[in-house]
Amino acid sequence: MRTAATPPSSSPTVILQNTPPPGGQGLGQCRLVDIASASNFHCFKLRHFHLDLRLNFAVKEITGWQVLELVAIQPGVQTLVLDTHPSLLIQSIDCKVPGTTGAQDISPSLIYRVDPFTDYGSSLNISLPAYVIRPHRAFQITVRYTTTDGPAIWWLDAELTCGQTRPLVFTQGHSVCNRSFFPCFDTPAVKSTYTATVRVPEGVTVLMSASRSAYSKQDRVFQFSMEYPVPAYLVALVAGDLQHVDIGPRSRVWAEPCVLTCAVSKLGGSVERWLNVAEDLFGPYVWGRYDIVFLPPSFPIVAMENPCLTFIISSILESREFLLIDVIHEIAHGWFGNAVTNATWEEMWLSEGLATYAQRRITTEAYGEAFTCLETVFRLDALHRQMRLLGDNNPVSKLQVKFEPGINPSSLMNLFTYEKGFCFVSYLSQLCGNVKRFDSFLRAYIEQFKFSSVVAQDLLDFFLCFFPELKESCVAQREGLEFERWLNACGPPLCEPDLSAGGVLTGPVQRLCDLWASEPPDPEAIANFNLSSWSTFQTVLFLDRLLDRSPLSHGRYQTILSRCYSAQLDEMNAEVRIRWLQIVVRNSFYPDLPRIRGFLHKHVSGD
Repeated sequence: MRTAATPPSSSPTVILQNTPPPGGQGLGQCRLVDIASASNFHCFKLRHFHLDLRLNFAVKEITGWQVLELVAIQPGVQTLVLDTHPSLLIQSIDCKVPGTTGAQDISPSLIYRVDPFTDYGSSLNISLPAYVIRPHRAFQITVRYTTTDGPAIWWLDAELTCGQTRPLVFTQGHSVCNRSFFPCFDTPAVKSTYTATVRVPEGVTVLMSASRSAYSKQDRVFQFSMEYPVPAYLVALVAGDLQHVDIGPRSRVWAEPCVLTCAVSKLGGSVERWLNVAEDLFGPYVWGRYDIVFLPPSFPIVAMENPCLTFIISSILESREFLLIDVIHEIAHGWFGNAVTNATWEEMWLSEGLATYAQRRITTEAYGEAFTCLETVFRLDALHRQMRLLGDNNPVSKLQVKFEPGINPSSLMNLFTYEKGFCFVSYLSQLCGNVKRFDSFLRAYIEQFKFSSVVAQDLLDFFLCFFPELKESCVAQREGLEFERWLNACGPPLCEPDLSAGGVLTGPVQRLCDLWASEPPDPEAIANFNLSSWSTFQTVLFLDRLLDRSPLSHGRYQTILSRCYSAQLDEMNAEVRIRWLQIVVRNSFYPDLPRIRGFLHKHVSGD
């Protein structure tokens, strides 16, 4: 996922595993507390679920039913508790025990109630018949329901789409939104396979985060199957006027017709190249397909790593470098986040920090170390900027964040999960003494925990077992760099990787920043720097650092800054222009204010 910009116990934490790791060494079946879920997921094994849905664009409503195949794994359980949302209206709930006959084959409607939980969800409490709760016997719960305007489902009128001809709907489940899409164990600790049948009006194409799909034109029915276990938040749907072009043997681009040609030209054959590099580093790509769908500017984040189908905002197409980084980041999630997932949202860094590290290993192999160091410097600058705003003792800067009851995990997405997590993973790599050895560890980590969910202690225990010499030298307790301090201390990373290899790209940026900091600035020396010859990351790094120093003196801005950059930067991509316009606002430069209106009109309204 890309957004717009507690210590581990002394013994391993164990969690519910709906699908044990292939290595046969599951983490156990003990209870894990997920404060963001109202469900009693620890009492049941979710084998599979099926969605049968009908999309009604006229009233912006999804109706249908869900069938959950469950097995009770704790004795004496009489109630099934699922996560849901006030916008999801339950119509009826039935129970069936496959393989039985007579009265036990299918029961009358079950008794249920919906209780408040938090402002982002409710609890659906279903009373189960006594004959259902038998060890190792599967049963099915069918929930008939209708959704309205919940946080997971975004209905766009035609004028809010890129083509402005037909409406579009998409879902966004991260972190705890999909409980408004379908009742579920809305916790990353639970994974299962799923299938779906979706009925739509004529002319509408439906895509889902599934490994297989089929379409019946006569019935206007799409069918999907995800054959690999995924958590609820990675179930995603988009429907609208979508077309596709294949861009590789296992990848295609989907978009509205007016966006498709640009998207294909920007990505070309790059995706297959990136997948091959990632497989060389981390092992086989297990999801089969890697497709991308470009969504209108109202998509609430930059990108989302839904398995088999990355969702990404179409405005990112303006910047090739940001597009490259964001797609590679979502590819990295195929291993880190999707195949192996953080068990609770309190340890989101296990997905985002590892994916960021993996992303940078891919870019280093594909584009060189200097490029990767430049992008890392840019991101770490942003991290320290956020640190200055929040303060060194803000608890959200911990890698293991402890949520208070009622706090929405989505509201705590920040750069620490990405960049502080990346720095910790980089530190672990440095301990190995050889980045290739750490690549081998990551391949083994994926193989060991594939299709399961983990906590930090699982990663660190496996790391120390993989490198017994590091365990013997007690690297986990090195003074000032203790693993526990990395995880549970507030503030910036305890150390950062050596980024000097990026000096050939970051050096000119710093020299230009130093010229602007001089008193008075030298216009001739500044004019020697041609920003149009710089990469996007060099330009945005410079503008971010200039913004940090704003407001500049009024005279300095009017006489030099605007003359040097205003017209030039206005022709560049959105990532550059949004920073330039922030400098305009911060320095109250009124002649450039109309440019802000034009920028917002294009990137917010979708024009």
